[in-house]
Amino acid sequence: MNVLWLFAHPDPHSLGGALRDEGLATLRTLGHDVRESDLYAMRWNPVVDEIAAVPDDVAAEQAKLTWADAVVFQFPLWWYGTPAMLKGWFDRVFVKGYAYDVRGADGRTLRYGEGALAGKRALVVVTTGSPAPALGPRGVNGNLPDLLFGLQHGTLFYTGMSVLPPFAVYDADRMTPCAFASAVSALRTRLRDLACTEPLPFRPQNGGDYGRDLVLRSEVAPGRSGLDVHLG
Repeated sequence: MNVLWLFAHPDPHSLGGALRDEGLATLRTLGHDVRESDLYAMRWNPVVDEIAAVPDDVAAEQAKLTWADAVVFQFPLWWYGTPAMLKGWFDRVFVKGYAYDVRGADGRTLRYGEGALAGKRALVVVTTGSPAPALGPRGVNGNLPDLLFGLQHGTLFYTGMSVLPPFAVYDADRMTPCAFASAVSALRTRLRDLACTEPLPFRPQNGGDYGRDLVLRSEVAPGRSGLDVHLG
């Protein structure tokens, strides 16, 4: 596969940097063709300051995306979301006509399961200082899948990508050598299965579960609400 690894961490010598290095080495050992966007090393400009033209740096990132069969998005969880650098990458690269406001031959807007990036796989790799239970269903920090919903459903799935279950590394600021070895082993396993892992079963917008108002039909997940109802 062609794999793009998008890395958003200011310190290449951090735990995140070490995981990135192990991940890239694993992919290459498995025979994948790999390209990388290290946003901090690239001094990526995260600010939208152009409207009419597509700048060279944005065009280069769009070319990488077009080339890729799968994209790994790696970042530390900062204030319950992505670093501003990565958010700015999406703001500038996932622009109108490329990643959204794309229409099919019948005039329908292609989004939530359809779109320009359909057929590509997406894997979120996230590090966090929180213990795993505190990012669980009853944890004080909120459930990690809920915190990632905006990214995984509202950005990646919105543009058509098949979103794989995220890979999370907890207790990042208290990582022991043994725990790091375990994390690396688990990451290698996930990368070996990159082509065959079952994606999260998000409901496509145009698959029949939603009405014309883009609300789930009454017979779909009756009596339920919340983010989980968008998983089939």
